[in-house]
Amino acid sequence: MNDTDVLLEFIKMPLGNSDEVFKKFATLPGAIHRGSALEQFLFVKGKRDDRVLLVAHADTHWDIRNRDNDHIPQEIVQDLGIIRNAHGGLGADDRAGCAILWLLKDMGHSILITDGEERGGCGCDWLMNENRDIADEINDNHQFVIQFDRRNGQDFKCYSVGSDEFRAYVHETTGYSEPNRSAFTDIVTLCRRITGVNLSIGYRNEHSNDEHLVLQDWQHTLDVCRTWLSQAELPKFKRGVGFKPSYTL
Repeated sequence: MNDTDVLLEFIKMPLGNSDEVFKKFATLPGAIHRGSALEQFLFVKGKRDDRVLLVAHADTHWDIRNRDNDHIPQEIVQDLGIIRNAHGGLGADDRAGCAILWLLKDMGHSILITDGEERGGCGCDWLMNENRDIADEINDNHQFVIQFDRRNGQDFKCYSVGSDEFRAYVHETTGYSEPNRSAFTDIVTLCRRITGVNLSIGYRNEHSNDEHLVLQDWQHTLDVCRTWLSQAELPKFKRGVGFKPSYTL
């Protein structure tokens, strides 16, 4: 399967719950799947010494509507590089991020799939509060965190968990820019001692019937991260504190 085929596989997974996403990632060797419903996660520990944690959430805004028996049929259409659901909600936020994690799964980095991000991050809260071993593994044994859950084409956000040095590193590595530091996603909960970033993956108008995905933007972020995450040595950054890594900006 090529990259677009994998993306479409995730986009076409049923809206309404996260079962199909977790079922697919559970086939990976070493997968740890804990919890249920909105309080669940799946973690796969990477093999690199300088591993990064890659994060996406399996739930979508449209799960809530479908649970209320207002089912959204899926008829995925592509036109001029734009992917839509002819009947409304697409679920690219964050099924497109899950597809990127699947495509990066063999690079030696760790993978985390969460649930409940669209309901205030309850899956991440449960992970960090009730699963101390995984919470410590994330914060003690990873260089930083990359989440794939940001709208637009070339944005990044570190919210409250970035340092000036890490922001400069992300900007120079990706060419992306940070519009502001407001709002929230899972890295705000996950990053207690290390820092993290949320990258654009090409969707627009999430949570609306005009939700769509610009395929070129999604592919660009995937390609940028393939190059970035294949580097021989990745620096480590602490949350809110500048750790001087051995790279040249």
